Amino acid sequence: MKAAYYEKQGSAQDVLVVANVAEPVPCFGEVRVRLHASGLNPSDIKARTGFSAGMPYKRVIPHQDGAGVIDRVGEGVSADRIGQRVWVYEAQQGSPNGTAAEYVVVPTHKAIELPEGIGMEVGASLGIPALTAHRCLLSDGNIRGKRVLVHGGAGSVGTAAILLAKWAGAWVATTVSNASQADVALAAGADLVIDRHRENAADVVGRATDSQGVDRIVDVDLMANMTTNLACSSPGAVVSAYALQQSTDVLAVPILEAMKKGIVFRFIYIYNVPQSEKRKAIQAITECLTAGAYAPKIGMRVGLNDIIKAHESMEASQVVGKIIIDLPSDHD
Repeated sequence: MKAAYYEKQGSAQDVLVVANVAEPVPCFGEVRVRLHASGLNPSDIKARTGFSAGMPYKRVIPHQDGAGVIDRVGEGVSADRIGQRVWVYEAQQGSPNGTAAEYVVVPTHKAIELPEGIGMEVGASLGIPALTAHRCLLSDGNIRGKRVLVHGGAGSVGTAAILLAKWAGAWVATTVSNASQADVALAAGADLVIDRHRENAADVVGRATDSQGVDRIVDVDLMANMTTNLACSSPGAVVSAYALQQSTDVLAVPILEAMKKGIVFRFIYIYNVPQSEKRKAIQAITECLTAGAYAPKIGMRVGLNDIIKAHESMEASQVVGKIIIDLPSDHD
């Protein structure tokens, strides 16, 4: 099969290779997915560059998320799954083989049926962003009628958080950096879009909520946003952080101010979230998809041969919206 891979960590141009490799074969409890689309995430960049860890295997086919059709099953898996359209999550977690390939093998529970009418590009946009957003938003109870602030609403997780929060019945404010990002956030359903370079987010949120603040905050850069978060939080608010900018980041928390408001800080590393919680998230994501309420912005689609361009574009923040790698169709 055709796949992209790297055998050492480094820049996309220096280490990513596209070539033929052996097709994977499903073992007990596994399915093989003939991939149509692979979703690129910041964590894929961090894995390739060695941001969070060294090389876990001699060769890595990158990307955690994807979508396609199950074409083979291993022992212990019903043959009824063959032909099922699915989205895949955490394909490369605990495995050298991710979704930047024509085929991927995953445990059967990591291949989730894609509702009728949902495109493969949307399926490949789920995985890490949707699971992370759900964990940030709904780990602490129902948010219907609640107020939510999403930092970076045009990013993959940010957009997923807006989409899921609106589906769940929340009022949503979000921060963006430019007009293009504002368009993405508004299209996702944000009630209030704040230009973080031109406006004081805490002041804007305060006016919009009659100084009551927000009940949930989804944060891509907690160190940079701590002051804003404390000012925007209602009593008992939950601030969920799912990313960091440097692996050596150390956070200073104004404890007294946080205590006075009873703020809860939740740190999300989606790979370590219990499977029981992921099942709840998958059920909610499926309901959101079925309701037609999950429509992320696709900012770039390239073929597998152009995967270097995709990685470099994400690293340079050149694309607003999800980056999708379309897989070869000659195996259809």
